[in-house]
Amino acid sequence: MNLSLQYRIREPKIKLEKNPLLLLLHGYGSNAEDLFSFADELPDEYFVIAAQAPYDLQYGSYAWYAINFDADQNKFSDNEQAKSSRELIAGFIDELLLNYPIDAKAVSLLGFSQGAILSYAIALSHPEKINKIIALSGYVNDEIFKENYRNNDLSKLKIFASHGVVDQVIPVTWARKTTPFLDALGIDSIYKEYPIGHGISPQIFTDFKNWL
Repeated sequence: MNLSLQYRIREPKIKLEKNPLLLLLHGYGSNAEDLFSFADELPDEYFVIAAQAPYDLQYGSYAWYAINFDADQNKFSDNEQAKSSRELIAGFIDELLLNYPIDAKAVSLLGFSQGAILSYAIALSHPEKINKIIALSGYVNDEIFKENYRNNDLSKLKIFASHGVVDQVIPVTWARKTTPFLDALGIDSIYKEYPIGHGISPQIFTDFKNWL
């Protein structure tokens, strides 16, 4: 099938009339294979789909948007590219719903790093499309949200966020702003820190699977 993003798919091992979807969004400089490598460990009833970002950095590396490697949060991201990827993924979810027997009320995002930053943007800009988010090693950048996102009904969203306390790519101080931000919007969220750097530990994996 020719959809707007390249992707890898694991069909549900338990077939229902309509199955939930877990859409995996990789980090900067990675590809669809990265998070897909643990697809078989994820719950059996889910469609697990790993999308590949549109910007090719060569040598099997892709990005959802350009980033500048300096510590100024405001200059870190190419926000226009990020908004374009936000809408691209939102449209890709619609394509998946047309092409697979997915339960439209049970679409979850699992994003790592840049994928986590985008997961927040997609879910708060289009909460009618998203049920849950697992945001690993990311942070909230509300400059890439739709302008009127505060008018959206955010009451059904559920968020699990994690961060490594010694993350050398995205400082943990940025991630610590997530809970107050989500609390102010009345969004149900859990935020946990782990004694690791920029990555996913077995403990994080166990915790978000249990939460899911």
